[in-house]
Amino acid sequence: MTDLTHIDCEGRVRMVDVTEKAPTARTAVAQAVVHMNVNTFQRIISGTMAKGNVFETARIAGVMAAKKTSDLIPMCHPLNLTHVKVDFFPDDGHHTIRIEGSAKIVDQTGIEMEALTAVSVAALTLYDMCKAIDKSMIITDICLLKKTGGKSGTFLRENDAP
Repeated sequence: MTDLTHIDCEGRVRMVDVTEKAPTARTAVAQAVVHMNVNTFQRIISGTMAKGNVFETARIAGVMAAKKTSDLIPMCHPLNLTHVKVDFFPDDGHHTIRIEGSAKIVDQTGIEMEALTAVSVAALTLYDMCKAIDKSMIITDICLLKKTGGKSGTFLRENDAP
């Protein structure tokens, strides 16, 4: 079990010690996709949802969530993020909204979890704002698209993205 970084040699959970690691510039980009019926999609796009501007509310929620990742995910290091961005890409043909989140930092540990948390909470917020008219929405394809920096270098999801 010693090759798992959050488990010590006796099988106990621990926070990874990054004290000796050099800070490097790091980025992460993640996505989530929300599937919905055509009426929900059109109301989001037209800005006519009863609860208000879905995109801006979900954007704020995603950024706030990225900043709170260490409060939500056990053993994540609290990080001083330098940038978080959440964007939305509607697909009229499929009635989906792809959410993309990115995060940046110069630090000793990665920020993949912050980008993943941003898109997850943005997707949940979108669902919450629209559930009164469409409880059948589905959140899928939460995944890391890209990461740079750190010892492991660059990761870029190939065309096998979900």
